[in-house]
Amino acid sequence: MSTTSTANTTAARAHARSQAGAITDSMPVLPASAWPTPPAGVDGGRLTWAETVPGGRYTSKVQARGTRIRLRDIEGRACANLLLYRADATHERLNAADTVKVPWQAYLGVGHPLLSDQGRVLATVVADTSGRHDAFCGTTYLAGNVAKYGEGAVHSGAPAGRELFTLAAAKHGLAPRDLPPALSFFHGVRVEPDGALTPTGNADVGAEVELLLHLPVIVLIANTAHPLDTAVDFPTTSLEVLAWQAPEGLDDLPNDDPEYLRAVLNTEDSWAASRFGKDAR
Repeated sequence: MSTTSTANTTAARAHARSQAGAITDSMPVLPASAWPTPPAGVDGGRLTWAETVPGGRYTSKVQARGTRIRLRDIEGRACANLLLYRADATHERLNAADTVKVPWQAYLGVGHPLLSDQGRVLATVVADTSGRHDAFCGTTYLAGNVAKYGEGAVHSGAPAGRELFTLAAAKHGLAPRDLPPALSFFHGVRVEPDGALTPTGNADVGAEVELLLHLPVIVLIANTAHPLDTAVDFPTTSLEVLAWQAPEGLDDLPNDDPEYLRAVLNTEDSWAASRFGKDAR
């Protein structure tokens, strides 16, 4: 039923236009520099992405090399399922297995590289107040959510991660076959001595993770329940996404392990080659 303010096209137009400039929890802020509370020490004019993603929704954006992305668990039950693709060569994308195998570390934290299937660093975790993340389980799928919550379609009350990623990927010319296993932030999993996977849940309200991009990247985020979440009802709450230009971070990386440094050199070599005759930064 139409309300008084939208009962006809003239009123609907006036109502829609009255929303201009409003900041909500379901759409990006444009321009990003209009975000009212940039991170401490960051000039708001450097923001390139500012958005709140409700539970059960997705977002995507192309971000440049040297961008720093901050994910924040606003209410303590966000779960940021993440996929990354090299923007200038989309066949190269996040490889969760190598992200665990190459640095000899299964648990994501500061200094951990998010590696592509070509042995290059798409991003590095450069800050983390959560410590509850997962590189084992991937994201949820339609049949699993239907069995658990009674529904799992995109526009249902419990959308599955793969369904959300399918829409996000399509906006960048990527198909379902282009969806590899995802990483998830803010909902932890531990491996028991017998190999069992035990969920450790979220850390706390306001927990943050920051990633530094080493290459131009397509970022896909599905903010939806973790596959091992023990909640009976769909639990996911809002996620804040902020990004800003911080190329100076590429000169002060938080890891000196030889495997990491080799991956960085591999990345820099590829980037320099792709920028031949152009500004190498």
